[in-house]
Amino acid sequence: MNEPILTIDNVSKRFGGLVAVSEVSFSLAAGQILGLMGPNGAGKTTLVNLICGFYKPDSGIIRFKGRDITSLPAHKVSHSGLARTYQIPQPFGELTVMQNILVAAMYGKGMNQAAAEHIVPEILERTDLVDKRDIIAKDMPTIALKRLEVARALAVDPKVLLVDEAAAGLNESELPRMLEILENIRQSGVSLILIEHVMKVMREAVDTILVIDEGSAIAEGTPEEVMKNQKVIECYLGCAE
Repeated sequence: MNEPILTIDNVSKRFGGLVAVSEVSFSLAAGQILGLMGPNGAGKTTLVNLICGFYKPDSGIIRFKGRDITSLPAHKVSHSGLARTYQIPQPFGELTVMQNILVAAMYGKGMNQAAAEHIVPEILERTDLVDKRDIIAKDMPTIALKRLEVARALAVDPKVLLVDEAAAGLNESELPRMLEILENIRQSGVSLILIEHVMKVMREAVDTILVIDEGSAIAEGTPEEVMKNQKVIECYLGCAE
């Protein structure tokens, strides 16, 4: 496996007396897909917010492409090549699919309009949104909105993409194409962290799974290894299934 593109080293975050993330460490290699799982309230979203610069850790170091980004604000983290999606899609509802991607490229990446317009067709193709480019975002179904979230993130040309529950709300017939889109993104040279509850995604899409509970990492390994871990089976897989 290649050298880590992202390293989280003993990162902790407290909110008053609540320890949301406690000394979590892991690394993401270039070209890797890592799955982040745990029950609701485990600290997954807080950890993502720390990585993306929305929160600052109380302790620990976050390195991206060898650079310490622990104290960088969110917009500078994004400009450095790290992007995220949201569990609940957050497009500009009154804009079209194409306009949403243009806005992300121009304001998230700092492209001029001509450069942004140049990359839109490829992003639409990669996310299966070509036939929806002129549809107003608020009028689209869940699966299209999920793809639009990914498309907007791709518009900032990330090297690492954190995807928050891409499979939530999708039915069994819709999952395979979403998994294919994510794998194609990996093949293009982007490393991914998937925050997910859908076990089919964890089984079929990721190389490594990190499980956290009450802010602490409790298991890490291949999907096969993690799913045989007794603590994970008892506390999470049984509930998720």
